[in-house]
Amino acid sequence: MKSLINTEVLPFNATAFHNGKFVAVSDADLHGKWSVVFFYPADFTFVCPTELGDLADNYAEFKKLGVEIYSVSTDTHFTHKAWHDASETIKKIQYVMVGDPTGTISRNFGVMIEEAGLAERGTFVIDPQGKIQIIEINAGGIGRDASELLRKVKAAQYVASHPGEVCPAKWKEGEATLAPSLDLVGKI
Repeated sequence: MKSLINTEVLPFNATAFHNGKFVAVSDADLHGKWSVVFFYPADFTFVCPTELGDLADNYAEFKKLGVEIYSVSTDTHFTHKAWHDASETIKKIQYVMVGDPTGTISRNFGVMIEEAGLAERGTFVIDPQGKIQIIEINAGGIGRDASELLRKVKAAQYVASHPGEVCPAKWKEGEATLAPSLDLVGKI
């Protein structure tokens, strides 16, 4: 499988549920700002609401960083609305919930489970130029952590705005970075 890192998001058009309305969403919406595209298998399930609730609880922090979140499953936008209306956890969501019933978006990002018609737990961080900078794919039973995703987004934003610097393992905002050079080889 070819890596999607530093590739541009492929074209798509979809309908989403957002703030009580059905809205059009496309790949063009991922340009001009940082975005997180957060795939999950299905509405009305078990691990998925814990992840989406965690994102909802941290959404203000993402917004402070200028990041928009797009959750995506192969459910329809109608199902997203019904889930939003039925679940206290999902009711907290203020970010965009994209319907991908044709699987086009899931296939574009390489997370479609064809035999199930569902998406893997895939997380993609997209830079303002529409290029993928971070990819994380978890097995179905392993939930993700929004605070760890925030740390990774901050690292990606730092590297993008500081050419010639890189963030080491477990880097947190404000900590020292590295400037790769011949002098560092074998010294770390």
